[in-house]
Amino acid sequence: MLSIPWEEPVRIAPPPGSRVRQLGLITALALALLVPAGVADAGPPADGAGTAQIGELLDAATIPQLQELMQDGPLTAVVLTGAYLHRIHDLDDEVGAVLAVNEHALRDAAESDRVRRTTGPRSALEGIPVLLKDNVDTADLPTTAGSRALLGSRPDDATITRKLRDAGAIIIGKANLSEWANFRGANSTSGWSGVGGQTNNPYVLDRNPCGSSSGSAAGVAASLAQVAVGTETDGSIVCPSGTTGVVGLKPTLGLVSRDGIVPISAEQDTAGPIARHTVDAAILLSVLAGTDPADPATGEIPAGFGAGVTGLDPTKLDGARIGVWTLSPEESAAVDDTTEAVFARAVKEIEAAGATAVPVQLPYQAEIGAGETPALLAEFHRDINAYLAATPGDHPADLAGLIQFNQQDPVELKYFGQELFEQAQAAPVPADDPAVRAQRDTIRDLARRSIDEVLAQGAGPEDDLDAIVGLTNTPGWVTHYFKRDGVADEFVYSTSGPAAVAGYPDVTVPAGFAGPQEALPIGISFFGTRWDDVDMLDLAYSFEKAFPARRAPEYLPTVGG
Repeated sequence: MLSIPWEEPVRIAPPPGSRVRQLGLITALALALLVPAGVADAGPPADGAGTAQIGELLDAATIPQLQELMQDGPLTAVVLTGAYLHRIHDLDDEVGAVLAVNEHALRDAAESDRVRRTTGPRSALEGIPVLLKDNVDTADLPTTAGSRALLGSRPDDATITRKLRDAGAIIIGKANLSEWANFRGANSTSGWSGVGGQTNNPYVLDRNPCGSSSGSAAGVAASLAQVAVGTETDGSIVCPSGTTGVVGLKPTLGLVSRDGIVPISAEQDTAGPIARHTVDAAILLSVLAGTDPADPATGEIPAGFGAGVTGLDPTKLDGARIGVWTLSPEESAAVDDTTEAVFARAVKEIEAAGATAVPVQLPYQAEIGAGETPALLAEFHRDINAYLAATPGDHPADLAGLIQFNQQDPVELKYFGQELFEQAQAAPVPADDPAVRAQRDTIRDLARRSIDEVLAQGAGPEDDLDAIVGLTNTPGWVTHYFKRDGVADEFVYSTSGPAAVAGYPDVTVPAGFAGPQEALPIGISFFGTRWDDVDMLDLAYSFEKAFPARRAPEYLPTVGG
């Protein structure tokens, strides 16, 4: 079990591992670049320690391992940050994950090294490079939600941005995203924004990374940062994480402050961690989570929720009862056979780890799906107007102004339209329409019941399920644009809806590969009831240790099909 402290700094003991490999990591990084603080471009890596070698080592390194190396002295935040900056310089033209680089990242890393030497690390994120999705406010970097309409926006730091800075993390840059978190047009292309262009899947570059946290997930998968922050309304953390072969947690609504994050809806939005390793996702969550007077939802965090980090439980699956959300015949016909085989193998691994697998179906899905978009349209109308009104800078004053801006801009409507914007503008705000508020209450209740009723199996608590597991994603599709190709996102299947609408936690973990040449990552998702975030991370960690399915991306141009 991992319990999470919200305020005090944490020192996490590293897991047992090869000291030889750790020395290999620091040797490669040290040879790659030893740069003076404040130099934004450190030049090419030294001979014998190229980008590929560094990428392989960074891909495998966990935050506890890096902290041990920095605490013992061989590794510094400057060297680590410089290595990631080189990765961005060398690879991001292909991946397109990073919308903006922090030109002061090395200076910030040098300050982190100074703090470590003088007073000790402020948290387990001290000196760790982090990407922020570009809908999270930053005072010193762009915050655009991918839209050219917000290029003149000048917000202060979001609450979670301040938390990261206070914890000693290095904000290395802003990640590209599906513009407006995929809530502008009915035929949008995931991973595309007017500011950042197209993010590609690092496993197969002509394939889509899903969205809307496309750059956050692809950037972590490509080792352009150690961890990243994404946001989700429905699927926007777990889908790109599954599609790019990383771990992503959509937390319980209210566990992480939404203050200073460009909204879709306060009823479903949340930020959350994305990482290559479950332990890193848990460490990032330990800094992001906690109460915030600016976000009343965080006031509902249970008293005593998190009393100190004691470590993830690699045996959590042993003795657990896991509901397996099986595909219906219609869903099975739509999902490719190799993806179904990945899911079936994952269930067998869950059983081999000591869990009991119980096939389940979640009720009320049609009713939830029918009510979600109308509710979100009204809530977006309310929440985006409030965000724009509160945010300084030169930008449209409200949703009507955004629509007008897009109509006049030469880039924004190049590939798809703004039907959702227009429908939201026509929708009444919830305060003016009791029917809209009732619809939200109805679908939230149904979504919570769909999970809680399935978890409560049998007559007694011994029959209850610890979590539900489902297929996170199908293989990334070839990236298309509606106005150019007549098709856009070819999305097939997801299990994100119930947890998203309920406000419950949902964590995806790599489970294998499918699609042409079995080159594309597939994830599975563990989700449970409200405030079960730590247990879901434990289950993901237990699965990751029992069945380490992830491999580093190869940046294939295409695989056909």
